[in-house]
Amino acid sequence: MAAAGDPGSAESYRSPLAARYASREMCFLFSDRYKFQTWRQLWLWLAEAEQTLGLPITDEQIQEMKSNLNNIDFQMAAEEEKRLRHDVMAHVHTFGHCCPKAAGIIHLGATSCYVGDNTDLIILRNAFDLLLPKLARVISRLADFAKDRADLPTLGFTHFQPAQLTTVGKRCCLWIQDLCMDLQNLKRVRDELRFRGVKGTTGTQASFLQLFEGDHQKVEQLDKMVTEKAGFKRAFIITGQTYTRKVDIEVLSVLASLGASVHKICTDIRLLANLKEMEEPFEKQQIGSSAMPYKRNPMRSERCCSLARHLMALTMDPLQTASVQWFERTLDDSANRRICLAEAFLTADTILNTLQNISEGLVVYPKVIERRIRQELPFMATENIIMAMVKAGGSRQVHRFLEEEVRPLLKPYGNEMAVKAELCL
Repeated sequence: MAAAGDPGSAESYRSPLAARYASREMCFLFSDRYKFQTWRQLWLWLAEAEQTLGLPITDEQIQEMKSNLNNIDFQMAAEEEKRLRHDVMAHVHTFGHCCPKAAGIIHLGATSCYVGDNTDLIILRNAFDLLLPKLARVISRLADFAKDRADLPTLGFTHFQPAQLTTVGKRCCLWIQDLCMDLQNLKRVRDELRFRGVKGTTGTQASFLQLFEGDHQKVEQLDKMVTEKAGFKRAFIITGQTYTRKVDIEVLSVLASLGASVHKICTDIRLLANLKEMEEPFEKQQIGSSAMPYKRNPMRSERCCSLARHLMALTMDPLQTASVQWFERTLDDSANRRICLAEAFLTADTILNTLQNISEGLVVYPKVIERRIRQELPFMATENIIMAMVKAGGSRQVHRFLEEEVRPLLKPYGNEMAVKAELCL
């Protein structure tokens, strides 16, 4: 039985994003298992490239590293970190413990950010690869909905006041257009991610230049080889100890923009639910309220709005972090980035999963929509009256006359044919 306060127990705090909302795939990407497996993969790629370029690394050492990529003793690593106060060296020792023949060449010439930053970039790329098809799927579902309701008239609103007619499908296209912009932006940032690559403690590659006895070409080849092994098309030419933290600003900015789009969509759905014109899926056994069973609360849309606000607020973290990275780097970025990068992707993952569920089960009530149109139709006719008056030689600036004289005359009419008859008279 877990003791009080043990991580994972009911007596300890667990992030709702991981425990309640986000997908298993996204949670795994930001897990310790994936992170430290990737560190070991990076150490293997470095050793392979260094061997290819002539450093005295044996096939036996390479094979030993390959055989132990997933053999991680997390308890030993935790004890080593407690002793050394250094997470990367703790895992160097832990990897070396199960690879005794390769222990001496693990992390050869590298700095901590070789594994730390490059792993973060791999995770960011792979996290985008999880989000992009989910966003495309939401767009596809909404496109089907818009096509099916393309010719269903509905009352449009500006300032949330009755305006002119639009269609249910056209309104949905407003949502789709914003999400298409988000899809484009997410793909752009994903494709523009650059590997930190094989750089030294201050980004000068001096340690690798020493390893290769001043051979600049081999150092450049090493950087290129590891970058290609990691699946990146290019690496940063210039870094400090870290890749520039402006990358994190770009990443979280496009995710926050997605959050704004989803918030707008789900707010519209919540307002339409109040008007009884449209609602999100409501399951047979679902309870709308513990005290008011007649209620059909838009809880999925509310969740999206709630989490989207969190996603939008996270952009302040990388902005502040990038602004205070003194010279080649400071370590005050580390703890902040552990939280904000993971939370941004877990939050985006959650709202896209939820929005897909909403978009696949939207319910429209045409009779309610029709009734509201009929209520407002006489007032909508005033714009046509103005245009007819101008064509007959009158002035466009007659809104006071319309407000004072025409609107009271039209108010009693509740259907379109009666209004048209009155206008003809």
